Amino acid sequence: MKLETVAGKKVLVTGAAMGLGKLFAERAVREGAAAVVLWDINEPALKETAEGMTGRGTQIHTQVVDVSDREAIVAAAATTRETVGDIDVLVNNAGIVRGNTYFWETENVADIEKTMAINSLAPMYVTLEFLPAMVRGTGQARVLTIASSAGLVSNPRMSVYAASKWAALGWSDSVRLELEQAGHDHVKVTTVCPTYIDTGMFDGAKGFWFTPILKQDAVVDTSWQEMKKGTPLVVLPWTSRLNKALSGLLPVKLRDLFLDTVGVYHSMDQFTGRKK
Repeated sequence: MKLETVAGKKVLVTGAAMGLGKLFAERAVREGAAAVVLWDINEPALKETAEGMTGRGTQIHTQVVDVSDREAIVAAAATTRETVGDIDVLVNNAGIVRGNTYFWETENVADIEKTMAINSLAPMYVTLEFLPAMVRGTGQARVLTIASSAGLVSNPRMSVYAASKWAALGWSDSVRLELEQAGHDHVKVTTVCPTYIDTGMFDGAKGFWFTPILKQDAVVDTSWQEMKKGTPLVVLPWTSRLNKALSGLLPVKLRDLFLDTVGVYHSMDQFTGRKK
């Protein structure tokens, strides 16, 4: 069943201070959500984002949360339930990417742990805090998780990031199947797998064959609409769907030759990431 609007719903967005998270939160406010809860580790940016959303008929709540810390997630979720109540729409958006070296050149092992904690474990832990109430309820509920096309096709110079997004995708879509199998049709899970987006997080990364760097507004618009429809998987743009299909059909050597030729395997060569 399609969710026509989030009007009157309670929405929580992780990584909400900037980029996609900020845009998702703004979308919820525009549609008349009863409350929007913003989680982020960046307190100054979080405060600025919240100030821009106040006075528009939606209750805005902010919490400084390090989603790489499970105990912090548990504590923040408890506070959210006390102040706002159960969440109807959860957007797992927080994510990081580190380095563009080959895996064996990794100097800071903490980067591996942080990437997996934020990109893979955090969506699981955050969802675990709010999904049980969604299941018990009867109203339309949604879980939207931002994964990546890196979770569909292997790519050099981002092995840990790819692993973290493969995990997020596998987990998210499995939960979708579990909800369907258990008959909880009022709760829908959508996983979004975009290529590089112009949020600054992937500064220096290059687009490839018919695949320019995506505009964040377009990604949010498509993700939001498909989330309300309950679409299981959203892959952006169409070339990523093609790459995934070919990867499944071609022998490994031919697949590698194709993806190398069209530029996928060199898209991270000049990656620098967001400047501090």
